[in-house]
This record gives sequence, structure tokens and C-alpha cells, in this order.
Amino acid sequence: MNRQLVVALLAFATVLAGVPAPAAAAVDQTAQQQTTQCTFPMTVTDATGTEVTITDDPERVVTTNPSAAQTMWELGARDEVVGVSQYAMYLDGASEKGNVSGSGGLNVEAVIGLEPDLVLVPNSSYNAEPDRIGQLRSADISVVVFESGESLGAVANKTERIGRMTGNCEAGVERAGEMRDSMAHMEQALDGVERPVGLNSFFGYTSGSETFISDLMTTAGLRNGAAEANLTGFAPINEELVVEMNPEYIVVPDHAPVPSSPAYNSTTAIQEDNVIVIEAHKLQQPAPRAIEASEEILEVVHPDAYERYQQLENESATESTEDATETTTATDATETDAAGSTATTESSESTTESDAPGFGVVAGLAAIGAVVLLARRR
Repeated sequence: MNRQLVVALLAFATVLAGVPAPAAAAVDQTAQQQTTQCTFPMTVTDATGTEVTITDDPERVVTTNPSAAQTMWELGARDEVVGVSQYAMYLDGASEKGNVSGSGGLNVEAVIGLEPDLVLVPNSSYNAEPDRIGQLRSADISVVVFESGESLGAVANKTERIGRMTGNCEAGVERAGEMRDSMAHMEQALDGVERPVGLNSFFGYTSGSETFISDLMTTAGLRNGAAEANLTGFAPINEELVVEMNPEYIVVPDHAPVPSSPAYNSTTAIQEDNVIVIEAHKLQQPAPRAIEASEEILEVVHPDAYERYQQLENESATESTEDATETTTATDATETDAAGSTATTESSESTTESDAPGFGVVAGLAAIGAVVLLARRR
């Protein structure tokens, strides 16, 4: 018995001594998993100061605004959504969901009839109809109201938070991380580049400071003329100011007309046909696809910087793939060594089965995820 015990201990020590790096990677991987695991019940404080307790992982989610719906789609969680607003119908499969829009706004009865576990309410929905949101809360439905998305960083934070509240923690962390990485890569690609003046225009309004549209424009290498003119939020803009700022680029959503008047026609943007038309669901919804609006602006305004940005994105995705592959290879080696040690004693068999195979599965999934990331970000 003593000889068997010594042999078992030596075999176990050999495994530990021979593969220290994979063991460390396994520990790091476990720690990362723990930070991306959702735990219920969960209590959150929303934008209204209301404490909301989500008792279980929600299986039925209603979104009252297209930005919340888009976020759920981007998290790969559209199957959990049972209700959307009419302006979210552009999303693939949204027409199969319940429509919670009514003639005067949110249809409270329709929402209640869908028996949701959780209702996601962007700030714009709450500001438009707080009484109706109150009715949902009176019906004992968990309702979370979000803050205004005043920057791309805030949109990334909201994406991560929605992932956590809907049981999609890992997807939320991943998608938010993609946004933050892209923002950092744009900043790096634009280092030292001169930034022209841009103006967002839609039906006589513009996006001033403290708006995510202003941030996505400046992230893409434009100066926001409206913000520099001390306009805040979404505000009307007069033609005298348009002439004064003389934007070199005008950014419009695809559902709005290109502004046309003597004032606008005198600008460099119109005279040089520097009008950037972007799909509204990217430009005007504070959701993950907003980063794509920045990419489109960057490509038009700073083509050289855009090429550098694409290179940084590709390098980042490649590094992620290689890191995941190296972890998988190292873990497979650990499993091979562990499998060899199982032939020595039953004691070492128990140890290796409880540790090495589990890390191998996680590392394999990480590698697959990195490859999918590379394809999706293009």
C-alpha cells in the first residue's frame, strides 16, 4: 500500500511539474468563467431609482424599444424575446414576436398578455409614457428602465448589463468587449489625424453634446459642429448656425431626407457631395450596431485611418484565435499526460478526471468562439 501511494503521489507531482503553464491558464479560465456567470435571484437599481428583483433567469422578455430588441438579438438571445415594438420589425424574426405597440404608444394589455418575466424599457420609452410603465409594475411584472445612452461607452455598458439581467452574461461581456476594442482601435488609427467638422441632420434636428450619436461621430474622426456650437441633446438647428459652422460632412439616417436649402446648399458638405447616409438602426439606436455607424463614417472621412483600423481589428481577432488555440493545445497535452497517469493508480485517475477534461472543453469552446468573432466582426 505504501509503495502504491508513493507511486501515485509521484505521478501526480509529475503532471503538476511538467505542465505549469496550462495549469495556470486553467485557473485563469475558471476565474473568467466565474465573472461571466449569471446568478439569480438578482436585484438591480434602474434609472428611476427603483430596486427590481429578477428571481430567475428570464425565459420571456419584452422590449419596449428597438434598441433593447437589437441588443437581445446581438446577444444571440432573440428566442427569449416574446414581444417587441413596431420599430423593431427590421430584425430577423421579429415579425414572429408579439407587437407591443399601440395607437398611443405602448400597449399595456398586450405586454401583460405575453406574461413576461422581464420587461426592458429604454429611457426614451419611459420618458414618453411613465404612467404606462407604472401600470406594468402594478401588475407585478419586473420592469427595468435604462439610463440614456450618452456615449458608445454607455451603450457598451448597457449591453453588458442586459446580458447579465437576462442570463446571457458571457455574451454580454463578449459583445461589450468587442465594442470597446473597436473604439480603442479607431482612436489608435486616428492618432495625429486632422478632424473635419461634421453635422448630424434629421428633419431639422441635430445631435449635440451628451448624445451617443455625437460620440459615434467623434469616435469616427469628425468634430461635431453642433456640440462645438454648445447644442446639447437632440435639438433643432437654425440655418444661420449651419452657415456659420459650414460642415464638411453631413451625416443622415436613411429614412430622413438630405437637407436642402440655401443655407445647407452653401456648405462644403453639400457642394462636395460629402453626405454620409447610414441605416437608422445603426445611427439612431443606442445599441451594439452603433459601432458600425462609426466604422462607416471612418471609412468615408478617413480612408487611410480606416485601413489601419481594419488591420488592428484583424490583428486583435487573430491574437484571440491564437491564444485560444494555444490554450487548447496546452490543455490537450495536460489531458494526455493525465490520461497516462491514470494507469498508475485509481487515486490519480480520480484527480485527472475532475480537472483536466473540464478545462479542455472550455478551451475548445473559446477557440471556436474566437473564430466566430473574426467572421462576425467583418
